[in-house]
Amino acid sequence: MESPFKGKTGLRRLWNAFHYSMDGFRAAYRHEDAFRQEALLAALMIPAALLLPVSMLGRAMMIASVLLVLIVELLNSAIEAAIDRISLDSHTLSKRAKDIGSAAVFVALSNVLVVWACVLLA
Repeated sequence: MESPFKGKTGLRRLWNAFHYSMDGFRAAYRHEDAFRQEALLAALMIPAALLLPVSMLGRAMMIASVLLVLIVELLNSAIEAAIDRISLDSHTLSKRAKDIGSAAVFVALSNVLVVWACVLLA
């Protein structure tokens, strides 16, 4: 059976998608400590990238690397919520899924360090 929301098209679909996205941001901010910390980091680093004397390409890369952390954290949080919805019991596949999501966040955070170092030290 298909979702009754699948039939929405055009501006109505875009409007609904916008509200679902805002609900997702609110849920992540309310329930995920890591997302709150990374959002604070983004709130500090994005303005810093805009103010630093770097090229437009460097600035874009710095901001993109920070936004990538938020994207990966949102996906990781979604994976964790889905796993927890399925079962709170300890299972090796659940642990693997959560650990891989955590590793993705680590890679994204490492990417911030590398990009910012390359841009600022170039």
